[in-house]
Amino acid sequence: MPSVRGYFPPKTASGVSSLIPSPPWRYSGDLLTVEYRTDPSRVRELLPEPLELADEDPGAVALIWADWQSCSTSGDELLDPVLSQYKEAFAVVRCRYGGRTYSRCVFIWVDKDFAIARGLHQGYPKKLGSIHQTRPHPYGPAPRIEAGARFGATLAAADRRLAQAVVTLREPSETNGFVNGHPMAHHRWLPSIEKGKGLALDELIESGAASFEGGQPWVGNAELELFEAPTEELARLEIREPIAAYYRQVGVVWDGGRLLESGTSGAGAE
Repeated sequence: MPSVRGYFPPKTASGVSSLIPSPPWRYSGDLLTVEYRTDPSRVRELLPEPLELADEDPGAVALIWADWQSCSTSGDELLDPVLSQYKEAFAVVRCRYGGRTYSRCVFIWVDKDFAIARGLHQGYPKKLGSIHQTRPHPYGPAPRIEAGARFGATLAAADRRLAQAVVTLREPSETNGFVNGHPMAHHRWLPSIEKGKGLALDELIESGAASFEGGQPWVGNAELELFEAPTEELARLEIREPIAAYYRQVGVVWDGGRLLESGTSGAGAE
């Protein structure tokens, strides 16, 4: 009998057309992280059941810009850079489930279709956007990784600017912040094809890095602005108090997660 192959659609006899390969997925990236505090009620409204606000610092938010190169186990995508390079910007909060603190991505924008597909699988709410950030370089006018170095970052979607930041490094740091420092608690949702049948897929899952390596983190200050837009709600996570900003180069391997529970989120399918 004929069969079709591929980890993700489109599935074909060869599987070559699949939008994404099977995990593990490997990443190398430059991360700019800006942490601040918002109204905890604005975080709470983004947490479906059974998630609750974090006990400590419940209004903490991390807005992160990432410039990635990613690939499958073979690494072939690195030699065809259009298949490996992408950028993203995402907002992370913390939450509580089962007596444990988790990180959760509540908004995220990327600039490649394969990154959106991976997000659907992992429970990241990815949308298309335009993301840019200053890249370090040891020569010429680009900033070095040193005290006083300045990095800019911008995020736009649907022709509207949503956020912009300027990060100034101050000194080496022991951490890269605390908001995005836990396993992720995400939902995987898919509406039923039949009207009125709710969600065909409603899973709360936990995932994180199967392995991680990182360079020296740097801490500094940030000038961060958020902007209103007709179809985006990032600005509802308004800036009430800056915390800190960070820069770090990282390497990550992602290789699946685990189901925490299903059918309990109360999320609608409309």
